[in-house]
Amino acid sequence: MRLLAITCLLLTLLLAPSVRAQANADWQGNNFYEIPARWLIDCPTAGTLPRAHWSIATRIFPGGGAIAHCDIGLSGRFMMGISYGGEQVFSNDDPDWNPNLEFSVKFRVVDEARAVPGITVGFSSQGYGAHNDAMDRFTFKSRGFYAVASRSFYFYQWTMGGHGGINYSLENDIDQEEDLNFFVGLDATFRYNLALMLEWDAALNDDRSTLPDGTRYEFGGKGRGYLNASVKWLFTERLEIELLLKDLFVNRRESDTFTRELRITYVDHF
Repeated sequence: MRLLAITCLLLTLLLAPSVRAQANADWQGNNFYEIPARWLIDCPTAGTLPRAHWSIATRIFPGGGAIAHCDIGLSGRFMMGISYGGEQVFSNDDPDWNPNLEFSVKFRVVDEARAVPGITVGFSSQGYGAHNDAMDRFTFKSRGFYAVASRSFYFYQWTMGGHGGINYSLENDIDQEEDLNFFVGLDATFRYNLALMLEWDAALNDDRSTLPDGTRYEFGGKGRGYLNASVKWLFTERLEIELLLKDLFVNRRESDTFTRELRITYVDHF
């Protein structure tokens, strides 16, 4: 398990340079302008990877933590992935690995048309931030089961997408917050190798101040929801570097300010 995690974390940084050594003319796949965003910051979109395409992403969060994702498009409608990580990965202490390897699947039920948004259903057990073993959850809960609709808009020099969905997280064994949640967001890609993303997660399943037994709960949200944003630099047509600004409302009870993270994504095809 640890070997798998370390391998995934390094692949994003090591694989891209070796592939870039080939001539750019060898690239026969889509670039980031043509491949739709599969996620905003934490929330999914209706986008999927094209058939036979794969991506590797490494996400670095506070405390020296990191999570590595590997996704593959098995068809134009269906993609699946695995992820793993832990705290103190980038530090001089021994890594504190997460207890489980996490999985995700996504299937597009309806293709986007002129008057119809794309609609996707899926499941993801990967939450974000540190994993709290006592609470049996991530700092930012995983989506669990979800459905999301996305609509694209095209302008002269840029494209924009609007997204909205609902989800039911399975990370509720301790706090017993079983509410159905919803989220909305948008992304905009400019013809200057730059993309911006914004999302609001209502966090209806993460706003409790006390546990069911009456004890004070300090690991949940304050009821403001999570407002997240990101700035993405399309470094090459296959490699993107992204600065994530999370919890801009400082909804986390244990936080003094918003969270800063870094995400690096590489995409290629077989």
